[in-house]
Amino acid sequence: MIPLLLSILFSLEPVRNVRAFDTPDDGGGSITVTWEIPESNTSITRIEIFRMEGSTEATPELVGYFLRPQTQFVDNTVEDGVPYYYFVRIRSDSVYVDSKITATPAISKAQWFNSRRIPALIILVLYFGFLMFYIFKAKSGGSLFIRKIAGLEAIDEAVGRSTEMGRPILYILGLGYISDIPTVASLAILKRVSKKAAEYEAEVIVPCFDPIVMVAAQETVKEGYLEAGRPDLYNEGQVFYLTSDQFGYAAGVDGIMLRQRPGAVFLQGLFFAESLILAETGHSIGAIQISGTTSVTQLPFFIAATDYTLIGEEMYAASAYLSKDPLALGTIKGEDVAKMVLVVLILIGTLLETFGIHWLSNFFALF
Repeated sequence: MIPLLLSILFSLEPVRNVRAFDTPDDGGGSITVTWEIPESNTSITRIEIFRMEGSTEATPELVGYFLRPQTQFVDNTVEDGVPYYYFVRIRSDSVYVDSKITATPAISKAQWFNSRRIPALIILVLYFGFLMFYIFKAKSGGSLFIRKIAGLEAIDEAVGRSTEMGRPILYILGLGYISDIPTVASLAILKRVSKKAAEYEAEVIVPCFDPIVMVAAQETVKEGYLEAGRPDLYNEGQVFYLTSDQFGYAAGVDGIMLRQRPGAVFLQGLFFAESLILAETGHSIGAIQISGTTSVTQLPFFIAATDYTLIGEEMYAASAYLSKDPLALGTIKGEDVAKMVLVVLILIGTLLETFGIHWLSNFFALF
């Protein structure tokens, strides 16, 4: 009775329309409580949310509070299938007033489908559809247009030129480890270079920064020679470990360039500050250079100092581009078309936002 009289004296009204319901689009174990605060309540210092398990006669349990006005609370400490009742208490200094207890119990349960992820589902279905369409098309013998990548087209020219000059081919895998995707992509290109070198009976030199990458490179070069039908020309010593020091590696490779004077230099992989040192040395000896990396900070140096440069995803597409495998080509084509669709959606969304139409951005805002 005393708190009620004090609340009347201090013009403190209970919150209205207290509702408790299962939190939508969740995995269970959560109930959302909402309420409305009367405009006359301007002196609220604390809002407390109480829960009663099983019935309205159970002992209230404080499950959350706010120190400023709020109209929603998510209770993440409930059990699925158990009914809960709630009420909200507001305080102003030592005065408090309770709301009515929720009329119906709230029961938490897990939902099978999260409607907020519909945009993700649509994108996934479109991507999978494009992917499967082009894979089946490639397998059935249909022609797939993949734009020419100049750096990959020039591999045969570079190896042939080096062979005509009677010089070896230098392949630099960069400073990446076997867990780095650019290094794996570089090994696919190394296989093509090794195969062509075996066909032309040219020597391939592969100095490595990491011992594990060295082992992988040895197997890759060996496989290239086998595919060319010249396993007798393979020499395990042409793929060797140099050093794991960044600039020690750069100095060692530069020394190989100046001594061996290769006719073609391939710089494919993960590079850092040593990229320009290597590229400039290769340029100074007159070698034809084909570079490639996903490191955006090193691409300008390669573009300026080498003859051909594979930029970013062109390295990842190299394996499919060189092998002409239908499954790989279909995958690349499907990914490209999906990207084009996303770009078109972005352009359409930008245009609609410019004219004050927000339905597309609101739809994807759920994502």
